[in-house]
Amino acid sequence: QIQLEESGGGLVQAGGSLTLSCAASGDISSINVMNWFRQRPGKQREFVATVSVTGDLAYADAVKGRFTISRDSAKNTVYLQMHELMPEDTAVYYCRAMTWRAHWGQGTQVTVSS
Repeated sequence: QIQLEESGGGLVQAGGSLTLSCAASGDISSINVMNWFRQRPGKQREFVATVSVTGDLAYADAVKGRFTISRDSAKNTVYLQMHELMPEDTAVYYCRAMTWRAHWGQGTQVTVSS
């Protein structure tokens, strides 16, 4: 079993930055990929970024060049550095760990004011 706990959300002005953290616990060795997703108001949950255990990275086009995903294996934590935030980045951000199934965190709210 995997437990995920996100933190770091909050209110920020457009153009600002935030860093989200996702701390994983439990059967860490079974994790293949860690992702960040988000759910904007009135929208479906959407992919934001991914990092694999081999270090491969991928980003959604909407955040490419502004967001950076990284992981600290020693701390079992994945980060999402978000820069040049825009009001349309307002969403609940979720961490996901993939083993043989998906494990989700509870989400953290990010609100970007114009």
